[in-house]
Amino acid sequence: MHWFTGILLFGVAMALAVSGLGVLGARRWAGATRAIHARLDAQRRATGPLRYDPREIDHLPAPVQRYFRAVLTPGQPLVTAVTLSHTGQFNMSSTDEQWKPFTSRQRVVVQRPGFLWDARIAMLPGLPVRVHDSYAGGQGLLRAAVLGLFRVADLQGDGELARGELMRFLAEAAWYPTALLPSQGVQWTAVDGDSANATLTDGALSLTLLFQFDGEGMVRSVFAQARGRMVGRQIDMAPWEGSWSDHRRVDGMTVPFAGEVAWLLPEGRKTYWRGTVTALGYEWSA
Repeated sequence: MHWFTGILLFGVAMALAVSGLGVLGARRWAGATRAIHARLDAQRRATGPLRYDPREIDHLPAPVQRYFRAVLTPGQPLVTAVTLSHTGQFNMSSTDEQWKPFTSRQRVVVQRPGFLWDARIAMLPGLPVRVHDSYAGGQGLLRAAVLGLFRVADLQGDGELARGELMRFLAEAAWYPTALLPSQGVQWTAVDGDSANATLTDGALSLTLLFQFDGEGMVRSVFAQARGRMVGRQIDMAPWEGSWSDHRRVDGMTVPFAGEVAWLLPEGRKTYWRGTVTALGYEWSA
């Protein structure tokens, strides 16, 4: 039975080694997270009014007016920042179905636009992949590391990466809806009775997304004609869509608690993120 004892001891040693690496990785990842949060806070600025005045939406397309009247409370303070927690599933493959559970915490600053999605994806028991997806100071960042130590993706900079991250900020603004007001820098143009284009500019970046609204005035989906998609080590442009559901009233606003995100590829729809909000904490202008 000496062989069995040897295998058992080896297994225990490997488990202890992985556990120790996990602790080290968690510490380093937490330090990197704090650094990005500091960048987001350093770029914060106050712009526009402190409270929502319904008169500022009088000139907007009809579906956008219905949206703001349904989700906001007249006179309410504007959202300046929000912290969200999520749980859900993430598809780790760009070609197959390899869904893995994740938990995440996201920090968003409205002015200047920025966010950090800090996720933990359970690849195997005791072997998580940690992910930072961020937009701060006009720069995009996508970083993934096994145990928070061994990087499998590390992209940062401007160009299409930053553009794609700013798209995410705008598409997810249904979580912080006062950020979609004209006074916060979003320009709306009519499309039809159920949709409108929203344009956001940050520094040298300017982009437009199509917002579609349901019969109750809520955001049903957000669409981009082209967004950068990682395929191997390259960025490939493809149509992209986020869908929202399970709208609830929170702190005087109506926001979605469930959603999914997909690439609209020639071979069909490729959903890669399904999530549910488990916690919301807002910061206000006044």
